[in-house]
Amino acid sequence: MDLCLHSSSQFPIRRLKQLNCSSLRNSSGVFFSVTVRSSLLPFPPQKAKYHRELQAAVDAVEKACRLCVDVKKSLFSTDGRILEKNDQTPVTVADFGVQALISLELNRLFPSIPLVAEEDSSFLTSNSLVDSVVSAVTDKAGSSDKPLTRDDILEAIDRGGKDGFAVGAKPATYWVLDPIDGTKGFLKGSEALYVVGLALVVEGEIVLGVMGCPNWLGDSSSKSSTQDQPDKTGLPGSGTIMASHVGCGTWMKRLSNMLGSMVGMQTSWIRCVVDRSCLVHEARFCISDSQTWESLPLSVLYSSTTNSDSVGDKQVLLLPTCCGSLCKYLMVASGRASVFILRAKAQTLIKAWDHAVGVICVHEAGGQVTDWKGSQLDLAADQMERRIIFPSGGVLVTNGNLHNEILEILSSTSPVI
Repeated sequence: MDLCLHSSSQFPIRRLKQLNCSSLRNSSGVFFSVTVRSSLLPFPPQKAKYHRELQAAVDAVEKACRLCVDVKKSLFSTDGRILEKNDQTPVTVADFGVQALISLELNRLFPSIPLVAEEDSSFLTSNSLVDSVVSAVTDKAGSSDKPLTRDDILEAIDRGGKDGFAVGAKPATYWVLDPIDGTKGFLKGSEALYVVGLALVVEGEIVLGVMGCPNWLGDSSSKSSTQDQPDKTGLPGSGTIMASHVGCGTWMKRLSNMLGSMVGMQTSWIRCVVDRSCLVHEARFCISDSQTWESLPLSVLYSSTTNSDSVGDKQVLLLPTCCGSLCKYLMVASGRASVFILRAKAQTLIKAWDHAVGVICVHEAGGQVTDWKGSQLDLAADQMERRIIFPSGGVLVTNGNLHNEILEILSSTSPVI
């Protein structure tokens, strides 16, 4: 395996014969990005305890991204393909298709590991969309001795549904899946980002995570929801997949090959590191789509602007909104954003699948994730189903450098949390 080290500074390129999973810096403390010229994972099996599980997760999420792209092509020209659940959240054939597809793939390889996921089949059957999901999943699923049936699809979806998994207070091993985080973004068009997110929890610890974003734009000049930000990943083209394994870092590669463009080109993994901002007013912030800057405690000390060319000393740069929490995690882990802050509103349930995969991707990129009191997110707080988390005050995601300072601001400017 041949690895090339690249740096934005004027340092010579060096070649390594094998990968050290620790952070890579030169003598001046500058991070290098690492390009791994291989279609496999960017570290050998002996370096990663859950190498096989991560490879399966990457493959499954890649297939899911293709399904999303294919469904989206016909989404706005086929009647009945856009629906609303009872809570008025848009949902499509893609949500259920992704959950069924990934459930089938994981169950085939790891039948003893249960799945916690967002959807269940009751809504699908009540709207007569099972056949559409069967069609969407059939050509993406792995080899099988017989064609997929309606019952196969419904069973695969419900394997991750509300009644599919109950564990109690003991530590557990299970997958956590968000089929499409940012479904509203999926429906908006090509410029709004959405993410397929999958993580593996082992005895209470998140050990690996994979996020696929089919319309991530690596070209910072493109007019995307992150158009004002420089591209920290070095990934040209559209679409990306991010993979993380405990102790081995966070990595990204382009999805262009998988999505049908630039066929035959070799795929490269790029090492991800968080940005190095040390001052709050120099940081780039993401907030929830449903919240305003003025609703957050930091607004007492800092106003916000979306104009990157005129950020004052008492202002922070607020990135244009993109849909879903996982997209914000992806932005922090890749270095595009410095901070993602989410307030836990009263009566709003915080779902585990909106955060699990993002937590490990940010951690392994050098960042930090806690609630507003500085405690780790407790995935086992929902003892029976592992579907809800209860972060005190909210969730704080940072590059690590800014974490303690922002926690102090939250503590001093917010009411009792």
